[in-house]
Amino acid sequence: MADYHINIFFSEEDGGYIADIPDLESCSAFGDTPEIALAEVERAKTAWLAAAKESGRPIPPPRYRPLIYQVS
Repeated sequence: MADYHINIFFSEEDGGYIADIPDLESCSAFGDTPEIALAEVERAKTAWLAAAKESGRPIPPPRYRPLIYQVS
C-alpha cells in the first residue's frame, strides 16, 4: 500500500520545520529539525486516522504527489 506524501519545509516565521500531509486536512506538525517534524507528523497522522475511524469519517486514500513525481 502506498503511504501519504509528507511535505517538510523550514518556516522563518515559526523558526523551525513544518511537516504536513496534504491528503489529510489540517494534519501538520512542527519541529526544531526536519527529523523531529517528521516524527511529530507521523504521530499526528496516527491520531488523525484514529479519530476519523472512531467518528465514522471517510479516510481519503493517498493521492497527493508533487509534480516532480508525475509522469506525462
